[in-house]
Amino acid sequence: MTNNLIGMPTISRRRLFAQAGTAVAAAGMLEGIAPARARADGIEAIGFDAFTIFDPRSVAAPVEECFPGKGKEIFSTWRLRQFEYCWLRTLNGNYADFRQITEEALVFACKSAKVDLKASARAKLMSAAFEFQPWPDSVAALRSMRNAGIRLAYVSNLTPELLARLSAAAEVTDLFEHRLSTDFVKAFKPDPRAYQMAETAFRLPRDKIVFAAFGGWDAAGAKSFGLSTFWVNRLDAPVEELGVRPDAIGSNLVELARFVGARRSGD
Repeated sequence: MTNNLIGMPTISRRRLFAQAGTAVAAAGMLEGIAPARARADGIEAIGFDAFTIFDPRSVAAPVEECFPGKGKEIFSTWRLRQFEYCWLRTLNGNYADFRQITEEALVFACKSAKVDLKASARAKLMSAAFEFQPWPDSVAALRSMRNAGIRLAYVSNLTPELLARLSAAAEVTDLFEHRLSTDFVKAFKPDPRAYQMAETAFRLPRDKIVFAAFGGWDAAGAKSFGLSTFWVNRLDAPVEELGVRPDAIGSNLVELARFVGARRSGD
């Protein structure tokens, strides 16, 4: 069983766990969140997987352009291997950053499809692989949450440089206290060391931090670690069969803001 964008066979996931709207709508729906309503024991911070904010699907079209008729097959294998390589390198203790893993997964996907990955196509696809645009609700929701006094950070497999570039392009750099990359701990999510970065950087106990996950496997990892977890299930995927469930599920960051607002106010 796999996520419909990012997946991995269930047996490998179990091994890992054994080891360890629109901008207008967003602005309107978030008015009720205010610092004055926060409880002493309420949520104070959110750690975000970057793909809850940025749409990772933009590379699908360039793959088809480079390999007409085989784009869907190559894209699917590329994405699957990309995340499997993250997990396997973490398990094997031979970490490489997300950019290197992405390129290695692309090479494998093309070999698997028996196509020649020319230098020009390789360069084009590696560039496209990191040209993410924000989801329509992202920027307004992030600003509303930050204006309400909620502290924000990335907790991401992406490199610090890429997180900085994406934030600058979306004009959200000022909203994030930390850009926590797995490069800092040399272990990709769902390794507990990755989630521990949020607790350490915020200097808050786990019960005051919500983790916003894009993948169902990531939601399960954060929940297993002990963070309150909201699954931003933008692709309408089923809940993973991993023995844990997120605290809440929504389809966008507006619903995340509602969840955090309720946890802060005691509703």
